[in-house]
Amino acid sequence: MVTDKIKICIVEDYTLTRTALKYSLSEYDDIEIVNDFDNAEDCIKYLERAKVDVVLMDLGLPYMNGLDATNIIKKSYPEVKIIIITSHDTEDEILTALSAGANAYLIKDTNTPEIYNIIHSVINGAIWLDPRIVKLAMEIFKIQKQHHTEREDIGNLTDREKEVLKLLSIGKSNTEIAKELIISSHTAKVHVSNILSKLAVTDRVQAAVKAYKYNLC
Repeated sequence: MVTDKIKICIVEDYTLTRTALKYSLSEYDDIEIVNDFDNAEDCIKYLERAKVDVVLMDLGLPYMNGLDATNIIKKSYPEVKIIIITSHDTEDEILTALSAGANAYLIKDTNTPEIYNIIHSVINGAIWLDPRIVKLAMEIFKIQKQHHTEREDIGNLTDREKEVLKLLSIGKSNTEIAKELIISSHTAKVHVSNILSKLAVTDRVQAAVKAYKYNLC
């Protein structure tokens, strides 16, 4: 958990949006906007020499797009939390975004207080999906299921793992899951690891999407 100011980079090529995010979030005493960029390459170079807790990442960037940048940052700096902020809502973009490994996905018209709360959620280990993205993803999955009847093997989840998955899917961190289920944080972490393995996914966001897809939560 971050005890000092949360250090944030903003990557957004539209100057007005970038400036609005910068100044609105700077109003919070526990947040520091350490830099902002109109392209992902400069942000990645900055991460080589500066400490950053959270990157607010646009998808539709020039040169390197936000998804490719997210993949690079997550491989090189796994401790950095990435929140994708996008106006893109096509099927391909949603499915690609949900597999990029970011910690949160939200639409650009999300208000500043909510963005502030999401920042704190991901800092504490939670994931967050904009309900509108979840709804669109579910519509896509329904279409896919009409043409693909094979169901992933989800029957191996224990009752406890299903409880953990339900909490994970609403953005609870391991610590919050442990507190609610009256188990240790280590046990919660083990359950989450087992869930990711059994669902054949690589991160909590993908696990949450699969949980929604098959009504496990």
